[in-house]
Amino acid sequence: MATMKAIQLHAYGGAGDLHFEDAPRPSVGDGEVLIRVHATTVNPFDTAARAGYMAGWYPYSFPLIPGLDLAGVVVSVGAGVDDFAPGDEVYGRSDPAHLGANAEYASIAAADLALKPASLSFAEAASLPHSALSAWRALVDGANIGAGQKVLIHAAAGGVGTVGVQLAKARGAYVIATASGPKLDLVRQLGADEVIDYTAGPFEDAVHDVDIVLDTVGGDTQARSWGVLKPGGILVSLVQPPDAEAAAARGARQQFAMALGPAHDILAALTDLVEQGRVRPVIDSVLPLAEAAAAHAKVEGRHTTGRVVLEVAS
Repeated sequence: MATMKAIQLHAYGGAGDLHFEDAPRPSVGDGEVLIRVHATTVNPFDTAARAGYMAGWYPYSFPLIPGLDLAGVVVSVGAGVDDFAPGDEVYGRSDPAHLGANAEYASIAAADLALKPASLSFAEAASLPHSALSAWRALVDGANIGAGQKVLIHAAAGGVGTVGVQLAKARGAYVIATASGPKLDLVRQLGADEVIDYTAGPFEDAVHDVDIVLDTVGGDTQARSWGVLKPGGILVSLVQPPDAEAAAARGARQQFAMALGPAHDILAALTDLVEQGRVRPVIDSVLPLAEAAAAHAKVEGRHTTGRVVLEVAS
């Protein structure tokens, strides 16, 4: 049996329970593409899955290879795949029910892949898919964001936030973004029209009458966000189902968005935005695949800027 190096988890646990070891190389099934992975990522979903917090949604079996995002080169394609061929440079987001991206090889559905933007490195491309899918599902599919609308994006310097700011600007919205002091300049550079240092005072004192709130934080931040919405506005959360009673009391709408696939069409649209210079990746750091445990610890610290990337192959 052909093997590969991969990160494996043998039971739910902490970052220290991740192991860099040999694993069987995956085969390619119908409708799938086998990829030689050059770069992958660690994001908050991965840390939650590793700790067992996603077990109610996805009953994983072990050993489990974690990881959602990847960028690499097509090795082979399964029956029914016509859009990709060996040698193609691609990027994509694996099914959250199966994961598998933190490895030298991964087999994922062709429907969750797109050709890699030619202007991006593998590391840059790998940083985008899950963030972009999350932001798109929330802002475009959930809130139907459009020109002239005012949107408040929380945690705008994070993985989803950095893409969300750029996506909202690309669709003509007026963007207000929250971040901590050292990250405000980055958020401005990404296109935010106003920035709020959430460590300097309550954000709700500085912003009012927005059409859309994008919540990537939950808890108290979500609860305080109802007061900044105009009547008829919408709060879309990616982390916690919003309170329907709170929405009704405000005369607002609410939605819990999930970053579900298929991802191909969204990634194809993202590629166009990247090549037009309207979206660029933001990378916090790049670590070797073998240091996935350190990457998980970094992400769990909740102070990363953009996405943490794992380099698999040069």
